[in-house]
Amino acid sequence: MARLLPRLPGGLLTVAAPAHERVRIFGIRHHGPGSARALGRALDDIRPDMVLIEGPPEADAIVGLAANPGMVPPVALLAHALDGGEERRAAFWPFAEFSPEWQAIRHALRAGVPVRFFDLPAAHQLADEPDRDRPAGPEATGPETTPTAVRPEAASGTGDGSGGAAEAVRLDPLARLAEAAGYDDAERWWDDVVEHRDGGPSPFEAVAEAMAALREHAPAMPEDHLRREERREAYMRRTVRRALKDGYERIAVVCGAWHVPAIAAGLRSTRSAGAPTAAADDRTLRGLPTTKVALTWVPWSYGRLAVRSGYGAGVVSPGWYHHLFTAPDRPIERWFAAVAAVLRAEDLPVSSAHVIEAVRLANALAALRGRPLAGLDEVTEAALAVLCEGAELPLELIQRRMVVGERLGSVPDGAPMVPLQRDLRDEQRRLRLNPSATAKEADLDLRRPVDLDRSRLLHRLRLLGVPWGEPAGSGRGKGTFRETWTLAWRPEFDVRLVDAGAWGLTVRSAASARARALAAEAATLAELTALAERCLPADLGDALPAVMAALADRAATDTDVAHLMAALPALVRTLRYGDVRGTSVEPLRTVVDGLVVRVCVGLPGEVSGLDDDAARALLDRVDDVHGALSLLDDADHAARWRGTLAALLDRPGLHGLIEGRLTRLLLEAGSPDDADGPAGGIGDRMARAVSVGASPARAAAWIEGFLSGGGLILVHDDRLLRLVDDWIGGLPADSFTDVLPLLRRTFATFEAPERRSIGERVARIGAAPGRGPADDETLDSARAAPAVRTVIDILGWPARGADPGRPRDDGRGWA
Repeated sequence: MARLLPRLPGGLLTVAAPAHERVRIFGIRHHGPGSARALGRALDDIRPDMVLIEGPPEADAIVGLAANPGMVPPVALLAHALDGGEERRAAFWPFAEFSPEWQAIRHALRAGVPVRFFDLPAAHQLADEPDRDRPAGPEATGPETTPTAVRPEAASGTGDGSGGAAEAVRLDPLARLAEAAGYDDAERWWDDVVEHRDGGPSPFEAVAEAMAALREHAPAMPEDHLRREERREAYMRRTVRRALKDGYERIAVVCGAWHVPAIAAGLRSTRSAGAPTAAADDRTLRGLPTTKVALTWVPWSYGRLAVRSGYGAGVVSPGWYHHLFTAPDRPIERWFAAVAAVLRAEDLPVSSAHVIEAVRLANALAALRGRPLAGLDEVTEAALAVLCEGAELPLELIQRRMVVGERLGSVPDGAPMVPLQRDLRDEQRRLRLNPSATAKEADLDLRRPVDLDRSRLLHRLRLLGVPWGEPAGSGRGKGTFRETWTLAWRPEFDVRLVDAGAWGLTVRSAASARARALAAEAATLAELTALAERCLPADLGDALPAVMAALADRAATDTDVAHLMAALPALVRTLRYGDVRGTSVEPLRTVVDGLVVRVCVGLPGEVSGLDDDAARALLDRVDDVHGALSLLDDADHAARWRGTLAALLDRPGLHGLIEGRLTRLLLEAGSPDDADGPAGGIGDRMARAVSVGASPARAAAWIEGFLSGGGLILVHDDRLLRLVDDWIGGLPADSFTDVLPLLRRTFATFEAPERRSIGERVARIGAAPGRGPADDETLDSARAAPAVRTVIDILGWPARGADPGRPRDDGRGWA
């Protein structure tokens, strides 16, 4: 070991070939461009007649699809259990273009030789209960990997207690080798000795010797971890023996480097004490739990290949590794050219001189640090200093688009799919919605048939638990004819589609069945109203009657006014949405009519004896119902609601927050009681609310409720502004301190122009009584007349007076 490690940074050591001449074992790091290139050269040299690759053997039947031109990495093998019910388990085996396993697969398919997977079958791995004590965190620097599970089994880490040291060596063996070689960063050491090297001696014998030394001196692993590793390696040895028995003469074995010593130990013709035998391996594999599984290929993404996604064998920089693999000629120059293109696309000024200086700086840093090639650290530092001029935001863009990458793979049509997946793919093609790992915004106009169908598809998928699209508002306008979605496809959606396939063969039928099931399971009125709101935009006519029936039954038996008020806004939105989409909503209108009446009848009993928190909660519900009825645009319901609010104002003991808000709502609704406002004039009501007889706390609550709809009313009504100003100015010092937080909270909700206008008007209250600077005395009528005539002509107003071209001063200003 001491002989080997010092020579690794300067040049990889080639040791003797394995004893068994018919088998060559290549220990690789998963997803490493240097390993992939070295493996490609080695396979070209030995020209194997059989290739064995670490992975689930059930995938042997579909490995040939890797030769299809439609198979574009990154892709992944997806294995899912068929009999897991709600606890269905699944796992992925991802491959990038720079993954050594992928290059081995493509080499075998090009050469026309058999290629098989030889890890423990997925039927056993998915049937085994997860080890809750086993760390399942990122294995960022180790050559070992396990399938990335859909549901993380434990928190990230290296474990504690007796198994911590052993698990640390197994999960991150490169850290120990890097430390022995004098490096403090395992990623940098591995990049220098393998990934950044193009040509030279093969690294596989040296890596195998290093792994053997690590395994020999590593502490014992915990029993459950050891049992799992023994099963995997026993199956690997059994598969290799079977290939030898079948008569293959040149067998290439591609696996994680950690497994190389264990596989080689079982193949030596002269076995040492304790070496695994075929009989021992058979005993290890006897009686393993099993389950029915299905496998397919699914698209993967570089974002999910990154270690930050939680993938155990992930790499820090998939995009950087892809570049190193696909651009071996002058990689640093090509990298900075691509970075410059990304920055220029965002309108950032990057010249060719910037690129040249960045290349020089990166190479200089690499030379100072003794590295054979500028690594990710060097190119990042050079990009920050030169291309980004020290700014972090452009560097984040480079990190996202270049270092990690936004590439999403694709699989051919011949890949096995459940019917639901195939129907979704057909819909994506019909609607020209291509899945992408990059978040993209889609602005849909629902008056266009194709956009309406796109919206329905996205809503149906959300019902099935596949949030390919996330609603992002309704665009620039307030109308319901537009929808804005943020689309981003994640690989785990394929697993959810497999699960959702139990509900139906198409997206529409599955979403309808799922909606009916949710309606039957709903426990509250709010759940049913939310479900109805989701069903209508999804155009699930088959499921809507069942949802409406459950909703009507629940609404008829629910006596809690708060529940009814919470349910009403969603139903009203659904009514309007259904009208826009041309969907029949008559059953829903009947429910809404009943809810409005019950809310108006029950609300008076909810407003008495409220504390501050309860009053604030009720205020939010009142605002929601008021906005919903305004949206509904039903004159009878609006009149009934206004009458209910007006009657509440005269109830004794009404909380100040509620009274102020109801007064404002009636004012904005145009209450017919008085020209100045409800019940004797808004000014009189405010005057009473802030009078000396009212406590400062109640007056502040009244003001908060009244102004919660916005501060423009104080900008346009001098009397109300004076009342508020006089009340605040007349507060005693201790009372002012008490109500100040409430007032600050109220005024903080105003827009900045509103606050500025209110301040300007307050500043003029004492200085300019009366009409202010717009009085007739300050206006030069002769100078204003030409401008007034021009405005009248532009607006097309009818002429007034004898001279249609001359404005008339009627004593109240120009008319």
